[in-house]
Amino acid sequence: CYRAYYAIRRLANTKGQPTNAVYGFITMLMKLVKDRKPDYLGVAFDLKGPTFRHQRYDDYKITRKPMPDDLVSQMPIIKEVVRAYNIPLFEMSGYEADDILATLATAAQKSGIDTMIVTGDKDALQLVNDHIKVYNTHKDGLIFDEHKVEEEFKVPPAKMIDLMGLMGDATDNIPGVTGIGEKTAIQLLAQFGSLDTLFENLDQVTSDARRELLKKYEAQARMSRELALLDRAVPIAIDFDLLKAQEPDMAKLAALFRELEFKALLDQVTERKELDADYTLISSAADFEKFYKELLLQEIFAFDFETTGTDALVAAPVGVSFCWEEGRAVYLNFIAGELVAAEVLAKLKPVFENAAVRKIGQNIKYEMKVLAHHGIALAGVSFDTMVASYLLDPARPNHNLGVIALEYLDHKMMDITELIGKGKDQITMDRVPVTKVCAYCCEDSDVTFRLKNILEKELRAKGLIALFDDVEIPLIGVLARMELAGVSIDVEYLTEMSRVTEKKLDTLTKTIYEIAGTTFNINSPKQLQEILFVRLQLTPVKKTKTGFSTDEEVLEKLSSKHPLPRTILEYRELAKLKSTYMDTLPKLINPATQRLHASFNQTVTSTGRLSSSEPNLQNIPIKTEIGRQIRRAFVPRDAGSYILSADYSQIDLRVLAHLSGDPVLIQAFKDELDIHRFTASLIFNEPEVRISDEQRSQAKTVNFGIIYGMSAYGLSKDLGIPVDQAQVFIDAYFARYPKVRGFIDTCVREAREKGFVTTLLNRRRYIPEIKSENINLRNFAERTAMNAPIQGSAADIIKIAMIGVDRELAATGSGAVMILQVHDELVLEVPGREMKATVELVRRHMERVMDLAVPLTVNISVGRNWLELEESA
Repeated sequence: CYRAYYAIRRLANTKGQPTNAVYGFITMLMKLVKDRKPDYLGVAFDLKGPTFRHQRYDDYKITRKPMPDDLVSQMPIIKEVVRAYNIPLFEMSGYEADDILATLATAAQKSGIDTMIVTGDKDALQLVNDHIKVYNTHKDGLIFDEHKVEEEFKVPPAKMIDLMGLMGDATDNIPGVTGIGEKTAIQLLAQFGSLDTLFENLDQVTSDARRELLKKYEAQARMSRELALLDRAVPIAIDFDLLKAQEPDMAKLAALFRELEFKALLDQVTERKELDADYTLISSAADFEKFYKELLLQEIFAFDFETTGTDALVAAPVGVSFCWEEGRAVYLNFIAGELVAAEVLAKLKPVFENAAVRKIGQNIKYEMKVLAHHGIALAGVSFDTMVASYLLDPARPNHNLGVIALEYLDHKMMDITELIGKGKDQITMDRVPVTKVCAYCCEDSDVTFRLKNILEKELRAKGLIALFDDVEIPLIGVLARMELAGVSIDVEYLTEMSRVTEKKLDTLTKTIYEIAGTTFNINSPKQLQEILFVRLQLTPVKKTKTGFSTDEEVLEKLSSKHPLPRTILEYRELAKLKSTYMDTLPKLINPATQRLHASFNQTVTSTGRLSSSEPNLQNIPIKTEIGRQIRRAFVPRDAGSYILSADYSQIDLRVLAHLSGDPVLIQAFKDELDIHRFTASLIFNEPEVRISDEQRSQAKTVNFGIIYGMSAYGLSKDLGIPVDQAQVFIDAYFARYPKVRGFIDTCVREAREKGFVTTLLNRRRYIPEIKSENINLRNFAERTAMNAPIQGSAADIIKIAMIGVDRELAATGSGAVMILQVHDELVLEVPGREMKATVELVRRHMERVMDLAVPLTVNISVGRNWLELEESA
């Protein structure tokens, strides 16, 4: 339970109940059952309160810290889970779990049953014999038999208590012999065989100092052995018939997992039942005509495409399903029948393009792109279940239809792997029997249609319907068009850049070997650990499961001590940029369009911001010169076009000024002051003209640090100054901008009261950890409460701007297209003759998107690539 608690951080349900230990415990238990397939199974727990060992020694386990409150609250839940799995649970006041396990193992041996004790506690090793082994999960499933115990501790299992009598056990505060460690204890037992023989023959101990220690602490050693000895006769009832492994109580587990909000685990324990539904397969022209006449009468329907792949620009349609009545759906089959995809879609085009007919989908952006590939501009999109689920619970890891259906309909959907398999044996959907594809695709449309009414009510109840209807739904089309447009890449430039970088990496490799004084695998953390901490004797910064960390933070800290870490960092950055962008971007170019088509994800970040993938364009580093040079590869489609970049200036700080209502901050933006220089003048109490670049830089860090809830410790780390000086900066900031302090306090208070915070457009961010007893979790939650309204509002603003720009470009018949969106920046491809009009259009929509207490300012620049841009008036 402890191990699970510390292995997983920041996990709680929406009611604020911590669930990290529960989740970790379940996954470890289930892995154990799957890997070992036990015939019998039992779980033992310690109970709070003293045991017979405390009566023997007052200080037993006194050094152990109390169980964290967040773990205390999870222990009853863990026990409920064990019971729901129908695993016998043992606990007894006055005894430890290890004693119970010893009793069970001893009884099992007498009954002719071989036993595996699962524990990381070395106390259990004393039990190891031909029939009892210890399975140590702390050491990647290491199994201790008699040979392994001797190999590891140089004594047989039966002598483990003698070893602990001498060396003690710091974990349980068993004292042993003061001054005798493990190495010496092993030597003494190797010489004398046992604790008793040792004390009977102390005169044979050659070291005077050691002999005196043993004389002085003999009673302590014997007591320590007694404390380490496990009780094999705890008075518990043992019935091995009841200990036989049983099937879990699925209904109980489902109820628990639903309460705990363990979506993936809930899916595993929920039995799939067929929906009460009527699904029709249509493969003939005559049946299609009947369907078509009925479709023309509908005002709203859900639909879903099945295709040969996930890339809408490459995949071919296999079929499409429609649903306009719960429990009834139709599947149009394009494989091995009379229906030809191109002909059917051409016939359906007027329906798809009719804005008066409302369309429902799950990730309908994909359907939109499939249709666009066939010359159809989907109109009338009114609902997307994936987007609705995201607005209702933005922190959820995924919003796929199976997860949503299980939560809202208590229905387990057919898994696509049942149809197409997975891994190297996976097939495409056109090779799956048509009847199976029909059932699968119709279920998707039917479930999507059923969910629409439920999710719409939830959105209305939570005041999210306006955000959904006016921002998120229109944005779907904007993103689809951006993805379809793609962006041109200068492949020759990237190829040359990759070649030059390869040479730099070769040079850096030689430099690294020279500094290290040996050759080694630079990409191997284990070998790098050896070089840094053994060969070069640098002081480790932090430890991981696999040894001492060599991550970026560690190497940055070590850079002031030795030149090698800095060179390694340089090598890593170059190698990552080369593999992630220089070598990969050309491979992602669509052969048909000769352009790169990234995905822009609407339902991933919990802040409301968009993310991008395949490739992730938001991770291109722009703080380093080599990172910036990657942007030079993004070019316009032809010689007559240009790249236009429109970037909001300090939008987070402007949103902060508006939300806080701080008059000093508002006036500074109204007066178009350099906000960082102005803040520096307030903090340092100097006129702006006398503020140095370093002071401005420090003020910039404070400005943005405040938004992210940065502590004095965090600020001191960033600025490289003492913590007390960093606190002076923060105090000075709040003294000059008092309403900002009030706004931050209000955000934290509201998060505690409501469990969430909201943006300008009422977007919600749930923060259950705000009520956590764990101070680290609570501090993280408070920082989130401060930042989420600002980041989320900034996200709302740029989304509305994108919708406005997209609409006007379409309305005016412009040749300009939006191609990228990265953080607060919008990138367009613009024909040269339309540049002036497009600059004016983009500026108007971005700066007038929302009426704030401060002006929104956009920096617009134009150039022949995404890097070399000149500011546009």
